Amino acid sequence: MNARFDRYSIFTAPYSILFLTLNFALFCLFLGKSINAETMSNSSYKIRFGNLNSFAGKPSNASYSLGITGGQIAPGLYSGTNFKVRAGFQYIKSIIPFSFSISSIFIDFGPITPGTPITRTNNLTISNGSAYGYTVLASENHPLLINSTGISIPDTTCDTGTCTESVAAAWSSLTTFGFGYRCDNITGTDCQSGFSTATNYRQFSASNSGELAYPVMRGVNVGRNIQSQITYKVNVSSTQATGEYQNVISFIAVPSI
Repeated sequence: MNARFDRYSIFTAPYSILFLTLNFALFCLFLGKSINAETMSNSSYKIRFGNLNSFAGKPSNASYSLGITGGQIAPGLYSGTNFKVRAGFQYIKSIIPFSFSISSIFIDFGPITPGTPITRTNNLTISNGSAYGYTVLASENHPLLINSTGISIPDTTCDTGTCTESVAAAWSSLTTFGFGYRCDNITGTDCQSGFSTATNYRQFSASNSGELAYPVMRGVNVGRNIQSQITYKVNVSSTQATGEYQNVISFIAVPSI
């Protein structure tokens, strides 16, 4: 008997697509040893720095915007034919603001015929000015399920039963069922490894099972409008109960500092 699904949907959460965590701490233990302005050190720490700035910031009002650094030997913008140096804390703010967007936050597979895999896509776009790169994490709140009954479509384990949230594997058999995804580079090369083969997929980590969000994209360079395509795939057996299946996919973009 061919079962058909009235509607099968994935909802991505519009308020979960961007989460920034910025933590920076410098711990110095002064234990009575001598220091100087060139290199400060003792048995617990070493700071290599030409000076310690006494104040810095970017004050502004309706008429002006001023970047200042006080105490530094030579703050300012220096440039030549082959170089440009921005010296001073006023230049810490990147010329490439960190941003992240998703092309569509609603994925609807429509009616599904058992044994006939269906795919849908959307694009992730990120701009990153951090010298240490960024990471985009992904997770699902739970496997696809009918909210009223709790009946679910399991996450795929791929054709060999080996793919997980961290391991991708081939999924091409029409008799392999479940839900999964893959990542393809559009610009840049920041999709995580494992997707070089066009049939490779993996699971989303499930937060209801205590699984942590897992990297989908990761970059180590600055860049504008780095874009990847996420392909969502579902395939069900003829014994799968009919109904409207849903879950929430969350993408979290985090700059590295």
